[in-house]
Amino acid sequence: MAKVTFVGAGNVELTRKILSDLLSSPELAGGLRVALHDIDPGRLATAETLARRLDAETGAGAVIEAATDREAALAGADFVICQLDVGGYDAALSDFEIPCRYGVRQTVGDTLGLGGIFRGLRAVPVLLGLARDMVRLCPQAWLLNYTDPMATLCGAVLAGTPLRRVAGLCHSVRDTHALLADLIGRELGDIDFLTAGLNHQAFVLRFESLGRSLYGDLDLVMADDPELSGHARAEIYRRFGYFPTESSEHAAEYVPWFLPHEKEVLRLDPPLNEGLRRRARKLDAYERLRGALAAGEPVLARWKHFEMASEVIHSMLTGTPRQVQLTLPNDGLIDNLPPGAGVEVPALVDGDGIHPVPVGALPVQLAALNRTFLNVVELTMTAALEERRSAVYQAAMLDPNTSATLPLAAIEAVCDDLIAAHAAYLPAGITRLPVGGGAGR
Repeated sequence: MAKVTFVGAGNVELTRKILSDLLSSPELAGGLRVALHDIDPGRLATAETLARRLDAETGAGAVIEAATDREAALAGADFVICQLDVGGYDAALSDFEIPCRYGVRQTVGDTLGLGGIFRGLRAVPVLLGLARDMVRLCPQAWLLNYTDPMATLCGAVLAGTPLRRVAGLCHSVRDTHALLADLIGRELGDIDFLTAGLNHQAFVLRFESLGRSLYGDLDLVMADDPELSGHARAEIYRRFGYFPTESSEHAAEYVPWFLPHEKEVLRLDPPLNEGLRRRARKLDAYERLRGALAAGEPVLARWKHFEMASEVIHSMLTGTPRQVQLTLPNDGLIDNLPPGAGVEVPALVDGDGIHPVPVGALPVQLAALNRTFLNVVELTMTAALEERRSAVYQAAMLDPNTSATLPLAAIEAVCDDLIAAHAAYLPAGITRLPVGGGAGR
């Protein structure tokens, strides 16, 4: 039986989607062992009840296990799905409230910016421990990571552990392709896409049908719709020539041109503090699912498309080839981004594994944006792996939104406040104040 382990199984909406797909697949009937792990016993119990209910509804005949002991859940796994939120809602609240006191605006706060930096610093130690456990207990398993910040966490695992079977999964490229097809009134299957870059900052490089670019069609639609063209995503598209994969709430906080400027905020109306609202909706969805389980209601999720982890697992186990957009190490995939960086590219998945598609060089302006993004990623990784407080400051100093909002002394001060708030989750070296001069070392 193939063993699929969920780390952070208490993220029950994602667990529900993935298990609904896998347990509904006739090819996998009787062939799955599902191990659930979470540090929260209440959420773990909910996830176990959910999994057993889904197994009963589908008749899949899966073996279901639940454990608060991570090693027991990992032992012998073939796939490990990571969906963590280190610190939960309270930590995210600090990520927004503390920078807000200094005048720093944020929208989602999970990738770059002060929120993304500190989310990464909290999660890296946990991901490193998970990867090292996998090397001991299931060395042939694939780590399928959903946890943000994607480039930071995948990069830290590759840099800090021997684990190499690491792939990051995110819906943004798939959702962008569907959006573009809908905007121009085309069937998704009739369009040839090539999209690449970084997770949360990739670009649609090829948008064609029968060899003809569809960007002109998109331009006509946007010209006729002031609401569609009046947001940060559209501004980036107009200036850089390729449609970005991220919604405006994401894209606006990775660059210096929008959130630090009052007139731009009033003009474009980015959804400030959207990350907190999303988390509140997740808490509400968790309680609604608990209610459905208690009432004995059906919980099988039926979706038009497989969840991404389901696609990867199904293709590897059955040999069914699929193309999936994944974050993978840049081993000759994008020529003008740093080797080893976590880049988002198309990949063929089949019974022999994951085969990324080399993209070549990005247009120079897109690579420049990505390299700016990667400066923050690399310094956040350095801070976590080397337990170096100065690298935390430097990551924030090079972050486009933060550096366009605050002077250097204020950036150090807001980082100090965030370090104090998150000390329980951070590497010990980061929590120690520097002694004497040479803070840049």
